[in-house]
Amino acid sequence: MNLWDRLVMHKEDEELCELVKDVAACLSENEMHLTTAESCTGGWIAKVLTDVPGSSIYFDRGFVTYSNQSKHDMLGVSEETLLLHGAVSEAIVKEMAEGALTKSDASLSLAVSGIAGPTGGSEDKPIGTVCFSWMIRDDIAVAETVQYDGDRDDIRRQAVIHSLEGIIKQLEG
Repeated sequence: MNLWDRLVMHKEDEELCELVKDVAACLSENEMHLTTAESCTGGWIAKVLTDVPGSSIYFDRGFVTYSNQSKHDMLGVSEETLLLHGAVSEAIVKEMAEGALTKSDASLSLAVSGIAGPTGGSEDKPIGTVCFSWMIRDDIAVAETVQYDGDRDDIRRQAVIHSLEGIIKQLEG
């Protein structure tokens, strides 16, 4: 049994394992180092990327900034932006992505913030709303918002997958 097969603990993780393999190859081929700034995913993205021995070749560090205060303290997210747009917004994830690059040696950042439920949603931002941003150093941040269905774990897992797919898209695009 090879390393990748051993990393697949459950059948439902096979998709995630293959995606991590693709992200690792893409980052390595492009000689890029990634930093993550995670809120609703709680470090899940950093975890799956570092499940692979030798991941320091492409992964620099991860920030788990769950509270608004941690987003401000650790990543330099503006308190004004938090007040104007709320933690789940494209404006915030762009600032998170920029802050993660500023606080690291990485060449690419990924930021994610969302409402995974089962509480916390509103009419404007229902449960399942997740905002993403990817930023290559010395470039502008790209952001998007996606609406997911499912329970808390489903929403978070979908966000992890979308985040990783976005890395590939940024590097191949």
